[in-house]
Amino acid sequence: MTFRPLHDRILVRRIEAEEKTAGGIIIPDTAKEKPQEGEVIAVGPGARDDTGKLVELDVRVGDRILFGKWSGTEIKLNGEDLLILKESDAMGVIEVTAEANKAA
Repeated sequence: MTFRPLHDRILVRRIEAEEKTAGGIIIPDTAKEKPQEGEVIAVGPGARDDTGKLVELDVRVGDRILFGKWSGTEIKLNGEDLLILKESDAMGVIEVTAEANKAA
């Protein structure tokens, strides 16, 4: 089954947070919060402005985004937990630089 978001909605897969802190402390499952970072896996065609012209979305499939803790609607699709949210709920796109890739 495939899913195509409508209008200015995007389909996001949450990216799991690290299980250790920077200091090496292991975080138990009960203390973890839902990640606020995700990968865009589908985007709608865009929203219409006041004149009826289609305005494309700024996010693209494959982008890593940050979103609010309580943003969007959680769904289960093909056994996977996903999130549908409006583009305006996304706070920004995380861009990985070449230097960061070398360090990793």
